[in-house]
Amino acid sequence: METLHLLMLQTGRSDFDGLADNSFLGRNALIPFTDWETFTGPFFDDAGWAVLALWTMADYKTTHHQPDVDDFLAAAAIVYDLIASNWDDTCGGGVWWTVDHTYKNAITNELFLTLSAQGYLRFKNETYLDNAKKAWAWIENSGMRNAEGLYNDGLVLGTCVNNGETTWTYNQGVILSGLGALYAATGNETLISEAEITIDATIRDLTVNGVLKESCDDVVIEGTPCDSDQQIFKGIWLKHLQYFLTFVQPKHPELAIKYSSFIDSQSEAVLRFATDPQLDIGSVWYGKDAGGSIFSVQSLASGIMAHVANAQYGPCL
Repeated sequence: METLHLLMLQTGRSDFDGLADNSFLGRNALIPFTDWETFTGPFFDDAGWAVLALWTMADYKTTHHQPDVDDFLAAAAIVYDLIASNWDDTCGGGVWWTVDHTYKNAITNELFLTLSAQGYLRFKNETYLDNAKKAWAWIENSGMRNAEGLYNDGLVLGTCVNNGETTWTYNQGVILSGLGALYAATGNETLISEAEITIDATIRDLTVNGVLKESCDDVVIEGTPCDSDQQIFKGIWLKHLQYFLTFVQPKHPELAIKYSSFIDSQSEAVLRFATDPQLDIGSVWYGKDAGGSIFSVQSLASGIMAHVANAQYGPCL
């Protein structure tokens, strides 16, 4: 939902007009008494994705002078508050991944950072800004970023040390939109440097032939394939790099130039290696599929995200 509405906002088109109100998420936003705690389920990262989608749908509706924008924004505010209420002092701070309070991880807290910083830019509510500063201070000091500049999955409960688990691409991406939005809110130049460390580490360490590769991606069937969540991670990285560049563009246009060719390479790889004759997009981008690429709704969405990012920041524009 977020990606399709971002695409329409970016192009000025309305191919999927009405999708917001007719989607499962949108229909619930229009119901005054939706139980959002039940709707979003036990995972607070899933709740974070819902807020981003609700905001983007509200932006589209605002641009097209459609009704019920406030319903989408009100729903997003409720879900945001659910996430924020699950911050506590375990491991020095941070939001829990689930309602069970058994794990503090990178993605949930990166989402909380970007939601808080973007929320401040949208609504000028100081609580959002305070939460964004608090979230970044905790992430920065959590130890989740390793010596290579990449974020591992989370912390070991009890010892609160980096668990050394997989450096998924999306963990390197969502942090970027959070840092970009917080930079736009505060003008703190150190946030730009922190973002560049992780962007450059991703390009250096999480690519093959200059193309993003998840650790579970393989052109041949070998080992455990990426699950449905993991199939979308590379696209999320590009989407949040796109958001980062948009937030910092007014004062740092050179960053769009710096990363333009890499963004273009991802879109080109999706076309060359991941797209089949029916225009479906598979999960493996870095090389020609030999049976290992998975074709799914998630892999299609991921590829579309690559094209949307390239449309805005590729070298032709």
